[in-house]
Amino acid sequence: MPAPFPALRSRRSLLQAALATLGAAILPQAVAGEAYQVSPWAGPVEGFQLVDTAGKVWQPADFRGRAVLLNFWASWCEPCRAEMPSLQQVAALHGPDKLLVLAINFKETPARALQFAERAGITLPVLLDVDGQAARRWAVRIFPTTLTLDRRGRPRHRVRGELDWTGPAAGKLVASLL
Repeated sequence: MPAPFPALRSRRSLLQAALATLGAAILPQAVAGEAYQVSPWAGPVEGFQLVDTAGKVWQPADFRGRAVLLNFWASWCEPCRAEMPSLQQVAALHGPDKLLVLAINFKETPARALQFAERAGITLPVLLDVDGQAARRWAVRIFPTTLTLDRRGRPRHRVRGELDWTGPAAGKLVASLL
């Protein structure tokens, strides 16, 4: 007996193949269960100020001489929650004098951001983007997104999606910043 709706099945197969190809083009760095994309990032970084959950004001002058990961996240974002421990580990591995990892919370209350960090055992500085202005300024539309600066303060990469920051791909990115 012939397969029901053979024309529909071939169109469906064509559509699935097209979507798979499109997905590979959009996320060229997707690797075995990881979905992230690395692209160049050109800034700007001057003139911003963000406050952390302890009340400290952070600005680009605070970064001098250190590589920086600016990680945009939210507690409602599952990939953000999954990525956060590896960010904590890479920060501990290199130390804050060499690699500064700043977790920038997107549009949540300070209490909610702090509560998540405490429950997850995150000791990274948690900066607050309460109105979303920093995310808009840097065109952050996907969470998590991490923006990188080299030790000279130059913008380098935009990493969209969840990345294991303790893995080899991230190791190469971080090494290029140091």
